[in-house]
Amino acid sequence: MSLVLYTKPPLTFIQQVEYLEQKGMVLSDKSFAETKLASISYYRLSGYWYPFRIRDHQNNVTNQLVQGTSFEDVLYLYEFDRKLRSLVLDAIERVEIAVRTQFTYHIGHQYGAFGHTNPQYFHPKFEHRKWLNRLKSEVKRSKDDFIGHYKSKYQNFPVVPIWMLTEVMSLGALSVGYEGLKNGNTDKKKIAQYFNLHYKKLEDWLHVLTYIRNICAHHSRLWNRRLAIKPSATREGTWLQLNPPTNDKIFYILLMLRYLLKATGNGNDWSLDIIKLLETIVTEEQWRLAMGMPDNWKQYLL
Repeated sequence: MSLVLYTKPPLTFIQQVEYLEQKGMVLSDKSFAETKLASISYYRLSGYWYPFRIRDHQNNVTNQLVQGTSFEDVLYLYEFDRKLRSLVLDAIERVEIAVRTQFTYHIGHQYGAFGHTNPQYFHPKFEHRKWLNRLKSEVKRSKDDFIGHYKSKYQNFPVVPIWMLTEVMSLGALSVGYEGLKNGNTDKKKIAQYFNLHYKKLEDWLHVLTYIRNICAHHSRLWNRRLAIKPSATREGTWLQLNPPTNDKIFYILLMLRYLLKATGNGNDWSLDIIKLLETIVTEEQWRLAMGMPDNWKQYLL
């Protein structure tokens, strides 16, 4: 298939409303629609009316929308997804802080304040120098007062004690650092045991949660996304008692977060909030299936 030149012109907000009407969208209040398009953007919202687009007899997606599709339907999905991202970020924050705490505690107590700078505590194939340079860059970018105080008083900046470092370390760097520890390392196992997981499972989950956090940070869709980076479907231990749902949709991530929060004793309120939100969308089977949710979805979260 030969490539063609992109020639679509930019549309004014009024033209965007008119174009949606041509597609078959029901616009009960055009002024309201124009206001929303001015604050959210046509292209971002298009991901939420995509499921309403009609498919032809060859199953190709057309530009026309299913009869009766309203602008309010699209906004409903958009608002649901926005609230979902907020709850997912909330859970990831709690999990991330717990992992940081465990990582700091075990590395610091076993190897001292600067144990993370010694490559002998990491796997021989781990790119320790590259990881350490990444950490130094993150410390330099920090505007926290405690980092500034350390820089003004102590030598060897931007190398800082592990308990300061983990306060400014990104989740991605934390995930890489944990994975880089020697396999079978006592601290690696103890960190994972805190979450009642095998250490390889925690490695996998931290990698996936870094990806999910980046999706949320860019305000991208979660509810009907097929995950590009998905968790391993292997079942070490008994973290998932019921038959596992598909592992390439967001519901599986919600189960991971529920399990991790439960292990820390910090997730009952989150579980209730996520169930309350999901109950608003499961009345439509296609939206439930788009998230990878089985019929008995609530049993998993409870």
